[in-house]
Formats: sequence, structure tokens, C-alpha cells
Amino acid sequence: MGQKVNPILFRLPVNRQWRSIWYADKKTFPRFIWEDYQIRKFIKKRLESAAVSKIVIERAGNRVRINIHTARPGLVIGRRAAELDKIKEEIADIVEKGREVLIDVKEVKHPELEAQLVAENIALQIERRVAYRRAIKRAIQLTMDAGAMGIKVRCAGRLGGAEIARAERYHEGKVPLHSLRADIDYGFAEALTVAGKIGVKVWICRKEDIATVVV
Repeated sequence: MGQKVNPILFRLPVNRQWRSIWYADKKTFPRFIWEDYQIRKFIKKRLESAAVSKIVIERAGNRVRINIHTARPGLVIGRRAAELDKIKEEIADIVEKGREVLIDVKEVKHPELEAQLVAENIALQIERRVAYRRAIKRAIQLTMDAGAMGIKVRCAGRLGGAEIARAERYHEGKVPLHSLRADIDYGFAEALTVAGKIGVKVWICRKEDIATVVV
């Protein structure tokens, strides 16, 4: 009891896909893991204002294909794809020499249903000194209006600049975390405030497939 599991990891064999799609032997495996970490860290920092929800990295032969899922593709691509070319050049310095870097930008049409973007939005508002309750309740309302079955938000830290850290939970609708068939999206973000870090976790239930059981 009390052991936490990442909802995306929990559903990998059922209705989720890995975010690093490649195979490697024992020698190259650590390098690929390190490269993937550095690529994600660089993109998240470089495209901080572009609302990047997830980064999927595929490797085949000498090619490294990076799929950037963003709510603002115009910011990522830039005028005449100038920004995209700069990013590609900088990522080429991170990966092993001789590997071809390809970048695909995919638009997120419903950012209100992406847990990572919702968590980052709440964290950003807290950093801007918006009352955390107002930020959370507004995010919940927007998500439910977008057609979600349910949303759960957990905010922890020195909320409102309080002396003692605490955690608060807000819940609306249906979020069945134990149902593997449920399409649960999970996101985590940190707000850097004067009082310290405030962690924001978001779970969104987008839909639940009704499985037909054959007896």
C-alpha cells in the first residue's frame, strides 16, 4: 500500500507507447539513454514558451528522428523554418557524430486535455503570483469544458508562502487510475517561487474504452 506508479508507465503494454523507440546493445545503450535525456532537456529549455507536451525520439540506423508535440508549432518552426534549422544544428552537437538528425513538429490540437501542459500552465500562474486555488480551479474548468471525463490536481509545497509546506488535492469527474483501459494522461511541473518549489501533478481521464468480455 502507498506505492505510487506513473500512470503512463503503468499502461505501456495496454494503450501507451514508449517515448524512446529504439533498440541497442549493451555498449550503446547507456549512450543512447544519455543522449535522449540531453535532447529532451535542451528542447524543453529552448522551447519553454512553445507549450511542448512530449518529445518522442526514434532511432533507426544512423537516423535520429525527434517528434516534438507542441500546442504552438509556429514558435518551434519559426519564419521560413529558420528556428527549426538552428535547433537541428544544436541537437547534432549532442548526438554522436555521423548521425542524421530529423525533426518533426506535431500540433497538439487540444492543449486543455494534455496533462503536462495543464500542469505547466498552473505552475506558471503560481510563479506569476496568481492565487493557486484560482489557477487550479480555472484549469479544471477548462479541461472539463474541453470534453474530459475527469481531472485530478495535486499541489504541494509552501502554498501561498506559508511557513509549513502542505499538499492540497482538487478533483472533478471520473479518474479511474486502477482501470488499465482508461486513457489517463499524467503531467508534472514545478513552480519556482520566492518561498521555494511548489510541485504540481495533474491526472486527466480523456476516455474509457468499454472492453467486451467473452465468457
